[in-house]
Amino acid sequence: MPAKYVRLAEQLKKLILQNTGGEYKLPSEHKLCGQYHVSRQTVRAALRLLAQEGLIEKRPGSGSFSTGLGAMKNEIAIIVNNAEEYTTPALLADIKSALHEKRYTLSVYSTGSRIAAERQILTALTGSSIRGMIVEGTRCALPNPNLDLYERLRQEGTAILFLGGHYPAFPAGIYIRDDNYYGGYLLAKHLIRGGHTRIGGIFRIDELQGLERYHGFMAALRDFGIPADDERIVWYASPELEALEERSDTGFLTGFLRRQARLCSALICQNDEIAYWLIRELQYGGIRVPDEISVVSFDNSYLSELSAVRITSLSHPPHEPGNTAARTLLRMIQGQTVLPEELPWSLIAKDSDAPCTEAPLI
Repeated sequence: MPAKYVRLAEQLKKLILQNTGGEYKLPSEHKLCGQYHVSRQTVRAALRLLAQEGLIEKRPGSGSFSTGLGAMKNEIAIIVNNAEEYTTPALLADIKSALHEKRYTLSVYSTGSRIAAERQILTALTGSSIRGMIVEGTRCALPNPNLDLYERLRQEGTAILFLGGHYPAFPAGIYIRDDNYYGGYLLAKHLIRGGHTRIGGIFRIDELQGLERYHGFMAALRDFGIPADDERIVWYASPELEALEERSDTGFLTGFLRRQARLCSALICQNDEIAYWLIRELQYGGIRVPDEISVVSFDNSYLSELSAVRITSLSHPPHEPGNTAARTLLRMIQGQTVLPEELPWSLIAKDSDAPCTEAPLI
């Protein structure tokens, strides 16, 4: 016959697994002793066993709470646009490490930035009883026809957290994202304080991220009394990005350099990937960075260091996005109240920008 604390642990496990739809607080040790007619030593041994199995966690001064793990399927789905994109592998590694520690299994799906692929993935996940999802939205600046499936999954009890890109038309969507407006503003202010008035930008038009960064950039120009010039802005979308990543096709960048680069003393790029390729094209064209044009961007990734000129870029603390996402999703699975969150940026100055010494041409 199993030891008394093992039998008690099995009884408590049934109680916990009946309450996996949200956070569940176990009765106090004193109440458990009276309810099951066992000693406090037996209760504590049973609770230790449940904690070792990952079913509960002890909170000093508060008691024992369920972690959200269920009896059978404890799977988390992660949906990204491209699992090989330059920042994604490190992000996935951080999320996996945090969730594996809590005994969840993970499956990663890539949409390829295609709405139809997103629908296929969501259709396959519907009815599968997954506990949670971390989703990088697909072309979030456009209307999305897949919100019905997100709503169905939510009604099935799946916790859904959007990371980076989210869908404003899905009101139940909790998200963690960059403070993109502030980031665009911060980079523009940095360049303006360096004497730049002819500032251009390269932004992604089918993602909210690009629109918000553009908005912050334009707001800084307004606040500092610098006229905006549409000729200094380049927009690109998913097809151009796919061509760049798969075939090194820099057509949208080279076209800009031929037609508009002379109008700019500085450029704000959507991210380090775009800045990396832009600096290569500038060098091919005989334009020196930062002597003739400054370049700044977002992410402070390894590409900002690999570039021929180290790129001034905005940064988060190491591992912050992935760890924040994992921690927030776990709280959602436990039924805790969570709110959308924006992660602030800090500027990491490197070698790709310099004060402007030429007369402004505005």
